[in-house]
Amino acid sequence: MTQTISKKKYVQLYTGDGKGKTTAAIGMAVRAAGHGMKTYVGQFMKGWPYGELAALKNNPLVTIEQYGNEDCIRKQDVTQPHIDRACQGLEKIKSAMHSGEYDILILDEINVAVWFGLLTIQQVTDLLDTRPESVELVLTGRNAPQELINRADLVTEMKEVKHYYTHGILARDGIER
Repeated sequence: MTQTISKKKYVQLYTGDGKGKTTAAIGMAVRAAGHGMKTYVGQFMKGWPYGELAALKNNPLVTIEQYGNEDCIRKQDVTQPHIDRACQGLEKIKSAMHSGEYDILILDEINVAVWFGLLTIQQVTDLLDTRPESVELVLTGRNAPQELINRADLVTEMKEVKHYYTHGILARDGIER
C-alpha cells in the first residue's frame, strides 16, 4: 500500500468513559500550533479555570472560549440559561468555522452537551453539513450519539480500565483540570 500525506481535513470524534478526550484534543492544538496552524477551542459544559486556559492564553495560535458555568451540572439540573449558553457557544463555533481564520475547531464536550439536551443532534449535524473543507473538526465527550459516530471520519473511544475516581479522588489541578 502506497502512503501519501493528505491535506484533506476530517471530522474526528473522541468519546468513551475513559480519561483523555480533552487532553488528546488540546494536544492536537499544541501540535498544530507547532506547525503554525490556528485552532479554536470551544468548551461546552465548562466554566472552571482549567489548566489549558492558563497554559495557552498567550499563544496567538490557540483560542479557547468556555460556554459553561462554574458549577458542574448534572443532566437533571439543566435550566434554560444552560441551554442558552450552549446555543450561544454553537453560534461562536459557526462564526469561527466560517471565518477562514482557523485550521482546526475543537468542540470540547459537545457530545455531553447533546446528551444533556443543551443542544440537539440536528444542531450539530447542521454544523457538520456546513463545514468548509479547509477546517478539521474535533468533537469530544462521552456518550457520543451514534449519528455523530457514523458521520465522523475518525472515532477514538477512551476506555476506562481502572480509575482512582472510583475511590473518591476528585479532579486534581494540572492533571484532570
